[in-house]
Amino acid sequence: MSPSQHPAGSKPARHIVSLSGGKDSTALAIYLRDKITDLEYVFCDTEKELAETYEYLNRLEAYLNKPIVYLKHEGKGFDELLQMRRGFLPSPKVRWCTEYLKIKPFEKYIGEDLCYSYIGIRADEPNRKGYISSKPNIVPRYPFVEAGIAKEDVLRILDESGLGLPEYYNWRSRSGCYFCFFQQRIEWIGLLENHPDLYMQAMAYEREDPETGERYTWVSRESLQELQEPLRIEQVKKEHQEFQLRSSSRHKPQQTLIQTLGLELDAMDDDDSCLICHL
Repeated sequence: MSPSQHPAGSKPARHIVSLSGGKDSTALAIYLRDKITDLEYVFCDTEKELAETYEYLNRLEAYLNKPIVYLKHEGKGFDELLQMRRGFLPSPKVRWCTEYLKIKPFEKYIGEDLCYSYIGIRADEPNRKGYISSKPNIVPRYPFVEAGIAKEDVLRILDESGLGLPEYYNWRSRSGCYFCFFQQRIEWIGLLENHPDLYMQAMAYEREDPETGERYTWVSRESLQELQEPLRIEQVKKEHQEFQLRSSSRHKPQQTLIQTLGLELDAMDDDDSCLICHL
């Protein structure tokens, strides 16, 4: 049965693009806009996003000429959930923020309807799966994989639409909460330099258990207090610059602007981040 078909007398299937505020899901929304009728656009709002993310979504909404539905977790936000977990911060191993602030609101919005969920994983990401619901009524679809669309194509789609990349890509490789634990150290420094108030708020979440001495920090083996020290910042920037030079030397010397941006993102986003936030 094709996505547009449904049994006689039953409710039509829904078609949804879940946006993250990142490059891939945005390009997917643009790519599918004129291909699928009754396409819905949703954004799971943690209320801990960057201002640049909301600004980018507003521009996308104007381009699509269709509202983006903002989904939020009912009842308890991040701070209340953190308190329930006695200050145990989310981490790559325990992603409770994704479960409660992203997945649950999305699944509640769909309910028991048959839904085709369009995911922005690209053809050049063979090992990435993205968020796949365990609910049988939510069926994943990968249009970019099926069409052979890679990162350079995504950047071109964004460039040709006039939207380009979100401003946070000047210093950050991902969408999602400002305190995302998947950020690399160079990105945390970018947060410090671009949003010092948010850096301080993120730092305030870190703590040490007085009984066990165990530290709850966003960055492995390092606190944000330690990371913001001038000598440490200088060291991280130097290491990142060396990494960029090694990466760029493996590519052709002459690149278009959009290809150069692609290299910058390649140098930063090679991780196992939660794709429902990152795409």
